[in-house]
Amino acid sequence: MKKFLAAVLLVSVLFVSSAAMAAEKLTVYTSMKDSLIGALKDEFLKKNPGIEFDAYVAGAGKLMAKIAAEREAGKLVVDVLWHSEVPDFYQLKKEGVLQPYKSPNAKYVESPVKEPEGYFTPVRNGTLGIVYNTRLIKKAPKSWKEVLGADYKGAFGIADPALSGTAYGSVAGLAKLYGWKFFEDIQKNGGILGKGSGQVIDDTAMGDLVACIGVDYITMSKIKKGATLAMAYPKETIVLPSPVAIMKGTPNLGAAKKFVDFLLSKEGQQIIANNYTLPVRSDVVLPKDSPLPKPHAAVVNAIKLDFKSMSGAPKEETIKKFKDIMRPGK
Repeated sequence: MKKFLAAVLLVSVLFVSSAAMAAEKLTVYTSMKDSLIGALKDEFLKKNPGIEFDAYVAGAGKLMAKIAAEREAGKLVVDVLWHSEVPDFYQLKKEGVLQPYKSPNAKYVESPVKEPEGYFTPVRNGTLGIVYNTRLIKKAPKSWKEVLGADYKGAFGIADPALSGTAYGSVAGLAKLYGWKFFEDIQKNGGILGKGSGQVIDDTAMGDLVACIGVDYITMSKIKKGATLAMAYPKETIVLPSPVAIMKGTPNLGAAKKFVDFLLSKEGQQIIANNYTLPVRSDVVLPKDSPLPKPHAAVVNAIKLDFKSMSGAPKEETIKKFKDIMRPGK
């Protein structure tokens, strides 16, 4: 009888242990496109089959609003946050919401953003360049100031920085590089204030615009589908990092650390590169048809931005100044 009870107890312990292992979960909030997060998820789960993975994909603003609501309710659902609004991560760090974690793979990271305490780590370096319609612009521009020329008159678009975080980053970067006169000259040359980042690229593909400031992976996805577009990178590169962070108090800390390690691994970074956005590691091979600059060169040539001070009032002031310059009929 004692042997029977011991056997039952052993089976029960094994069952509970197995159930606990199977119950390991991970919820990721991200602004990355579905195809990228899907490819990363598939490969991550191959290596970690015991983790139940759920991804919520939305724009950075919606993600932050969702997290704010969860915090208000006293119940955070998110374990890992990954999007491209760097100032948000500084703010969350300041509010004590993030769990510091220094991944062993963080030593390979090259990015304009450094967070030495490990509260967040750049996973990709999003880039913006001059996207142009090859039917209408025959020679690739080499400088940002070329868009002030006659070939671009009345047909150069910039996404609304109030609607797009990447557009805000590009406006802030170019204003720092050239001053506000650059945008005044664009406006005088008939520059057009568009809507979202995808919309100005669509308008360029359709020929309603001849060129625009465009995001790397959005542009490449259009080109892969046959759009007559090309992307040119002036030496002074707009680089907007996308950090990843673990939320403080997560019950799934182990799974969260594994995911951060995977994102920063050579394998994870290769998946990011294959989706035509810039990895943070220089030992990753870019696709042969990629126009992206080399990771190290992009970081070296990146327009220097103080991401820590780009939220709140400075952001509102930048957007207002830009829109006052670019408003139609000025």
